[in-house]
Amino acid sequence: MIIAVDGPAASGKGTLAAGLAQHYRLPCLDTGLLYRAVGRAVSGLEDAPDFEARAIAAAQNLKQDDIDPEALVSAGVGVLASKVAVIAGVRQALFDYQRDFAAQPGGAVLDGRDIGTVIAPHADVKLFIRTDSKVRMERRARQLEKRGEAVDRYALYHQIEERDARDMANPNGGFYKAEDAHLLDTTLLDIEASLRAAIAIVDGTMARKAGL
Repeated sequence: MIIAVDGPAASGKGTLAAGLAQHYRLPCLDTGLLYRAVGRAVSGLEDAPDFEARAIAAAQNLKQDDIDPEALVSAGVGVLASKVAVIAGVRQALFDYQRDFAAQPGGAVLDGRDIGTVIAPHADVKLFIRTDSKVRMERRARQLEKRGEAVDRYALYHQIEERDARDMANPNGGFYKAEDAHLLDTTLLDIEASLRAAIAIVDGTMARKAGL
């Protein structure tokens, strides 16, 4: 069973994907971390004339050790991730990694922005997570504050809004709700309620496909 979980930054899709993976005993890939790792690798080079070439090289040479969630959580790295994600060569370099993960025996759970539209359009169940921008800002702010980081909520909110706009306008991306994806709005739900709702969607979808 392949489960695709898409949604904007700080919508909780990563936590939901991890919960679904644990519930169904499937491997899980946070594909956003791949782009964050590439973005971190080219930090400080945004104005360099060979920025795109460096980002593509970083994507092509990405190693598992580079994907450290704790080191990649900052808002600044998130902004860099959205900048490298619009580069066609970066997306192509990471495409096979993601597609192979989805195709492994037994299935998998993947979360990102284009899983249900580009990486695994054949996924058995597709979820598109929607959450109010201010709620996403507050969730990310609390996450960063727990790490001891000072947070400018006004700046963070605008970073999230700008990243949404950049991701949706990405000519090389597929950040939109697939026609067969289930919309899950988590604005008023905590993580436990969100996970219960997601599990109900997965179970219901698989039951219908099995003719039950």
